[in-house]
Amino acid sequence: MKSRTLRRVCVSAVTVAALSSVAACGGSGGTSGSGKNGDRSPAAAAVALSPVAALKKVQTKSGSVHSAKVESTMVMGTTMSMTMSGAMDWSDGMTGDVSITYTGGTMGEAMAKMGGDGTMRALYLKDAYYMNMGDAFASALGGKHWLRYAYADLAALTGASGDAAQNQIKNSTPQEGVKALLASGDVKKVGEENIRSVATTHYSGVVDVAALTARSGGLDAAQLQELKEQLDAAGVKTERVDVWVDEDDLLVKKTERGESAAGAIDSTVFYSDYGTPVSVRAPAPGDTADFKEIAGQAAKTAS
Repeated sequence: MKSRTLRRVCVSAVTVAALSSVAACGGSGGTSGSGKNGDRSPAAAAVALSPVAALKKVQTKSGSVHSAKVESTMVMGTTMSMTMSGAMDWSDGMTGDVSITYTGGTMGEAMAKMGGDGTMRALYLKDAYYMNMGDAFASALGGKHWLRYAYADLAALTGASGDAAQNQIKNSTPQEGVKALLASGDVKKVGEENIRSVATTHYSGVVDVAALTARSGGLDAAQLQELKEQLDAAGVKTERVDVWVDEDDLLVKKTERGESAAGAIDSTVFYSDYGTPVSVRAPAPGDTADFKEIAGQAAKTAS
């Protein structure tokens, strides 16, 4: 594979994965593994609570459980469509082990040109995440199967959006999804619905994307201004967030929908088996290449 092509695929992978794949983490199955509270229905549990008060309970409960299985789908205009499944733990930073399959879009096409089937494995640790794109990609990296993306390098390479992505990766948890909805200032209770045979209460709101990132991303004034300009240039203004909560005050499903200059953004996430054990270790150094070094070498070759 030519260095220029390798660099393009690497940059595409880091952008898509950092900005979307973790934020779109979904759950395997639809029931939570936290147990039941008698015959209490979601409606009965929330009858005396406003939507904001109910979601604050969900935020607290989800934050205390620390892990879950996830399953998700996402479409980002013509850039990519993908599915993902695995398990995530947020007890001490974000760790996880997931399988990602690009099913279409330019990212899927790039993967197909590399000779792969569009599927990769991703490992998330405190300081970096790793991607294994298969044997075809490894042949372009001297036989190394894993690419390491350090969060600090990501922020330096991609500016304010990289800083936001770094924090989204570290903080993309069920309670953060609820936090996004609370931050909208427009949350409403829609009603009661069954999701994958689980009784849930449905809440919905519209989020200002730039304002939300400012609140949850920890950006300084200069980074925030740069990010707002990037979001405006991409045509992203707002997104609709919907969540479905079970009788144990745990998130079962989340959807996010919005528009960008590249087209519609649509993600669906399912969470299940809260409290599931998650154990993640970095791949062997001898089987790992660093994204920053690969991108730098490719840039020199292309110039």
